[in-house]
Amino acid sequence: MADAPILICYDGSSGSVHAIEVAATLFGGRRVVVVDVAPPLTAEESLSAAGGGVPGYVFEDVNMASAKERAEQGAKIARSSGFTAEARGVVSAPTWDGIVDVADELDAAVIVVGSRGLTGVRELVEGSLSHQVAEHAGRPVLIVPPHDER
Repeated sequence: MADAPILICYDGSSGSVHAIEVAATLFGGRRVVVVDVAPPLTAEESLSAAGGGVPGYVFEDVNMASAKERAEQGAKIARSSGFTAEARGVVSAPTWDGIVDVADELDAAVIVVGSRGLTGVRELVEGSLSHQVAEHAGRPVLIVPPHDER
């Protein structure tokens, strides 16, 4: 497992940057893969595709390019934090499934994911990606809580 890469989830949010920073303090110097998972179609794109304006596969290509670009931004942050990092963009729905698939493909030692810190009803309504990943990953998952603003 010492040679297995670490998978870090990155979506451009401050929470995902914080997750990279925390992972660097715990696992600095390791090889990491930074992944961003985009949906095949956003809600707006689904409406456009359903209306016959643009075929859905066009949006999927755009979303993949966006995921790759965002993952490269995260990999750049990871490199500046001391990691040897590569970027991976993925298109998948649900998002947790794309993360778990990449982790399985890499046989990742651990998945690092930031958390928005939702609780109670808000967590039930909005969902928790970090909890879904932990539930389905079959490997260690480091859930990094939001940065304490105090």
